[in-house]
Amino acid sequence: MEREASYLLPVEYHHLVFTLPAPVAGLARDNARLIYTLLFEAASGAVQELAADPKYLGAQVGLTAVLHTWGQTLSLHPHLHLMATGGRLACDARGTLATAPAWKGCRPGFFLPVRVLSRLFRGKFLAGLSAAHEQGRLRLTGSCTAGADPRAFSRWLAEQKSQDWVVYSQPPSAGAEVVLKYLARYTYRVALSNGRLVRASDEEVTFTYKDYRQRGRSKELTLSVAEFARRFLQHILPRGFVRVRHYGLLANRGREGKLRACRRLLLKGSTAPVALAAAPKEQGGRCGVCGQGVMVVELLPAVGRQEVLAAMASLDSS
Repeated sequence: MEREASYLLPVEYHHLVFTLPAPVAGLARDNARLIYTLLFEAASGAVQELAADPKYLGAQVGLTAVLHTWGQTLSLHPHLHLMATGGRLACDARGTLATAPAWKGCRPGFFLPVRVLSRLFRGKFLAGLSAAHEQGRLRLTGSCTAGADPRAFSRWLAEQKSQDWVVYSQPPSAGAEVVLKYLARYTYRVALSNGRLVRASDEEVTFTYKDYRQRGRSKELTLSVAEFARRFLQHILPRGFVRVRHYGLLANRGREGKLRACRRLLLKGSTAPVALAAAPKEQGGRCGVCGQGVMVVELLPAVGRQEVLAAMASLDSS
C-alpha cells in the first residue's frame, strides 16, 4: 500500500475491471500461467493502445494491474483490476512520448469507450490464445480435449469472438487511496478470509458469501471438505507469478523519471520543490533564478532522461 501510494499523482484515477468469460476462464485450471499472463498483456495492451490513439487520448497513461481469480463462492473467476491515471503525457500513436511532452487531463468522469475497449481486449487475448495453441503451449484436458483438433479449436474461437466480453470502467468517486486499500487487502491473501469462515468439521466447511444477484445479500454456503479444498487450491498461483504489475508511466523502466516529469508539469508555477530523479545528490550554491533556495544538483539516469529533459524544456518554454 505504501509503495503504490508513493506512485500516485494529484489527478483523477479510473478503476477498470477486465473479466474472462466462463469458457475461456476454464482453461486456467490447466494453463494458469499462460492464461493469466495473457490476461495481463491483453488488458494492459488494449488500454495503452486505445489511449495512445489520437482519436481518443493521444497520450501515455499510467496503469497498476492486480489479478484476482476467485468469486464469492470460491469459483474460478479470473479478472483484472486496473487503476489508470485520469491524465497522461502526450505521445504519438505508438505510445512513444512526444519530444516535448505536455500533461493532458481526461474529460471529467470519462476515460475510454468501454465497448471499443472490450472488443480490443477480446481480440488481443484470443490472438494470443490462438498463437499458444498453434505452438502447442495450450494444454487441453477434460471437456476441453476436443479443442486439440485445429478445426474444432477454430470453431470454438469463433464462438468466443461472437460474445461480448465484460469490461467495467468507473472513476473511483471515493478517491484512488480507497481503491488501493481495497486491492491491497487481496494482494497477499488467497480467496477467503478467516472472517468469512462460519464453522468447519472433518466432513464440511461453511462460509459466508455475498449474492450479488440479490443486491449483495449475505448467505451461507456449506461444502464438503474435498470440494472446499478443490475450490480453494485452484486459486494458488504458479510459483513466482507476479500478481501486481505496472505499465505505461508506471512501468519499472523509466518510472521515476516519468513520474517526476508529470509532477513537475502538474505543479508548474508552484514554488514547491520537485526532485528530478532518484540519483546521487550534491549541494550547490543558491538558486540562480529565485536566489532563495539551496540548489541541489542531481545526475539523471539514462533510463527516462530524455523524457524528463523534454518535460523540463516544455515547462521552461511555457
